[in-house]
Amino acid sequence: MGHVIIIGNGISGITAARNIRKLSDKKITVISSETTHFFSRTAIMYIYMGHMKYEHTKPYEDWFWAKNRIDLINDHVEQIDQASKKLKLKSGGHLNYDKLIIATGSKSTRYDWSGQEINGVQSLYSFHDLELMEQNTKNIQKAVIVGGGLIGIEMAEMLLSRNIEVCFLIREKCYWNNILPEEEAKMISKHMREHDIDLREETELKEIIGENQKVKSIITNTEEEIQCQFVGITVGVHPNIDLVKDTSIETNKGILVNEFLQTSDENIYAGGDCVELKNPNEGRNNIDAIWYTGAKMGETIAFNICEKGIKYDPGIWYNSAKFLDIEYQVYGDIKPRIAVNEATLFWQHESWKKSIRINYENDSHKVIGFNLMGIRYRQRVCEKWIAEQRTIEYVLENLGEANFDPEFFEQHEQDILKVFNKQSNEQLLQLKRTRGLSIA
Repeated sequence: MGHVIIIGNGISGITAARNIRKLSDKKITVISSETTHFFSRTAIMYIYMGHMKYEHTKPYEDWFWAKNRIDLINDHVEQIDQASKKLKLKSGGHLNYDKLIIATGSKSTRYDWSGQEINGVQSLYSFHDLELMEQNTKNIQKAVIVGGGLIGIEMAEMLLSRNIEVCFLIREKCYWNNILPEEEAKMISKHMREHDIDLREETELKEIIGENQKVKSIITNTEEEIQCQFVGITVGVHPNIDLVKDTSIETNKGILVNEFLQTSDENIYAGGDCVELKNPNEGRNNIDAIWYTGAKMGETIAFNICEKGIKYDPGIWYNSAKFLDIEYQVYGDIKPRIAVNEATLFWQHESWKKSIRINYENDSHKVIGFNLMGIRYRQRVCEKWIAEQRTIEYVLENLGEANFDPEFFEQHEQDILKVFNKQSNEQLLQLKRTRGLSIA
């Protein structure tokens, strides 16, 4: 039968546990030093904002684990003894495994800024970070957030919900423009300012100043001093590989795995944010720290531990988020800069709070990606069009299929078609000019 131990109870580890149970009668143990039960990490902001309680973020009732014979241990794994296939726990106990899954997630990235040890300076990733933020933001008036990613804007929304003034430092010209195309990045920058966020573009943190071991202010790279009582460091995350540093398991930035998500030790697999793929699919990153890839990895590991021999395939890229009250979805390949062999169809609503971008190949007109702001499209439909290599003309002709219930969602197909027709006519005129043809 065998004993499978999973270190980490995030989406990757728990998906592995659930699928191993569906496929086998193996003994399953999940160990986590964060919380006893699996919870939705993306929902912790709503606990702080008072919209949910911790128990509301658990996807499964507490009885689910015993019923499915999945043992949960709230402890910290200090050491992996590969030779004897044994784990040493912080509590002093030991556990033996037949197969081990490492799903230790990410760690918040920190740079060498002075003053990060001062009380009131923190990141936001774990449940412990949420508890610390509760303490650090009591009775404060102003906060500074450093870093322009998704966690930063979530932290800003959390602070604003308690009427805490927010100054937001980003080194880019507009919010997240290393990921978003320029028009969408500018849209979100404008939207943040409308929510009274003091967004400082092309501004970097130089130093954090403390007084009586508490945050007093920060100094920027322009030598400006900004008074505050809290500093949120949200400059990204990186794979948490601390546990395997003193083992023979191969690592680079993350724990290196093959196409079956197996590490250099045949009895040990790894999944989720801590993983680095040796040979990622064409066009994909070797580290993908997002929810759906973590879930897909957990499922793949389960099949392979149960000897089904399945290679990891993340499928078509997608992600979703919320920038305050503007929803964001991306399907397929949308880069911040258009490639030479690509074209883009971009439409923005007159309110400027909605936009649709469809990228496609110049020559074949095959659609390669969708970027949506303030508008929802059906994931199944968008992925189907990309997988079937449908042309931009076909997609525009059938765009209504991607909409949700038209009774509740405004339709924009005709406006988008007008933009495409205008853009096509301009391209045709330009082509005629370059070839010296009559423009009539």
